[in-house]
Amino acid sequence: MTSDNPLNDRLDDDDYPAYSMGRAAEMLGATPAFLRAIGEARLITPLRSEGGHRRYSRYQLRIAARARELVDKGTPIEAACRIVILEDQLEEAQRINAEYRRAADESARRVGSGSA
Repeated sequence: MTSDNPLNDRLDDDDYPAYSMGRAAEMLGATPAFLRAIGEARLITPLRSEGGHRRYSRYQLRIAARARELVDKGTPIEAACRIVILEDQLEEAQRINAEYRRAADESARRVGSGSA
């Protein structure tokens, strides 16, 4: 296979819905009911195959795995989902903040060196 093969692109894509519900549950060590419950709590929204079957991406499985960790420690599923959502939002906000800081630092360096 060559690097310009669309299959390679999909296999490397964290958002590609590559896993069936059964396979996703197996990978997580969970049940399909757990996956349905976190879907109902709107933590993840699986894509649907042409036949209507749920399909999960690697990104969604990482999110589901974090929720499972919390549930396994006794956190109610709704609370676990809310925690994971907030953690994800915080991580994104921190990433954006770091980008703004880098841009501001670069701008300050340009102004300080007289090349603005």
